[in-house]
Amino acid sequence: MPKIILENVSKKFANGFVAVDNLNMVIEDRAFVTLLGPSGCGKTTTLRMIAGLETPTSGTITIDGQVVFDAESGINVTPDKRDIGFLFQNYALWPHMTVYRNIAFGLENLHWSKPDIEKRVAELLDILQISEFKERYPSELSGGQQQRVAIARTLAPRPKVLFMDEPLSNLDAKLRGEMRTELKRLHIDTNSTFIYVTHDQLEAMTLSSKVCLMKQGVLQQYAPPLEIYNHPCNIFVADFMGNPAINLLHATVMRQEEQTAELNLGEHKVKFLSDTKLPKIPADIILGIRPEHIKLTSEPKLTARIYATLPTGMETTVKLKADEQIITAVVFGSVDFQVDETVNIDFAENKILLFEQSNGKLIASGRLVII
Repeated sequence: MPKIILENVSKKFANGFVAVDNLNMVIEDRAFVTLLGPSGCGKTTTLRMIAGLETPTSGTITIDGQVVFDAESGINVTPDKRDIGFLFQNYALWPHMTVYRNIAFGLENLHWSKPDIEKRVAELLDILQISEFKERYPSELSGGQQQRVAIARTLAPRPKVLFMDEPLSNLDAKLRGEMRTELKRLHIDTNSTFIYVTHDQLEAMTLSSKVCLMKQGVLQQYAPPLEIYNHPCNIFVADFMGNPAINLLHATVMRQEEQTAELNLGEHKVKFLSDTKLPKIPADIILGIRPEHIKLTSEPKLTARIYATLPTGMETTVKLKADEQIITAVVFGSVDFQVDETVNIDFAENKILLFEQSNGKLIASGRLVII
């Protein structure tokens, strides 16, 4: 199984647009890596460059110890010789072929023997739980079943790497949830390396062993999803990961010590207790507080007013108004609140984030105490 290494990879178009800017990353053997970010951030271009469908402007790409692209030496191995499989948004199944023939067709073109083809197709039909549909045509299948056939066809020649470009975007919400489970299980069962493009942070969180989060062609953070969620390196990462989104509250530093800082948060004074020694903090900072770390309490803490509630049964998203700022909290359980009701809030957990306002970089994480 391959390790994929990208070194100083860039893609610039003739009009001067930089799609990917000096990207360095290592995709480990058997990883499930998600390329994540907003539209136009360079994630699909990155996928296509690794696959050989797009030619980088500069840099080096290595797959399984073989240099498949090197701008300086002129190496550019074609996609068919990179031993990869590609699953597109459009499944592109042959409408006149049965499920069995759709999967077997590529193997026939590769001149596999008939017994080997039969064995491989049967194996994939079993793994993807579509054996009962092998004589059906694509028009007789649901969207989820069609996707499984497309995955089976892509996996049939045993590619070293499976590339997926937003393969779930055409499915309804319920089926997308089911297919996330199937893809995660498939990754384990096939023991393959998966590289997956999405703009959906929930997909990235639930599927990945590592997330590569990009913005305007620049890598922002490359780490396991929970590390990115709990320790984002900047405000963009913190804001992009998580639903409901993180609360970003402006505060002013009044006094600083080695591991504490007293802050003005609106009309309230709070103390930030850092997990580590603090550098010199600028006067204006941003507090990042995840909605699940804001708790409603009966104790007289920070007062807020219920602005709106969004109950789902398992949890309720509560919009609070405090000092003219709208703050989001999540309360777990089947609960609801009256609009305009006055409540007290406090900050739970040791996971409050402190960012520089000027450049958005993370300064520290710690606890917030209302003075």
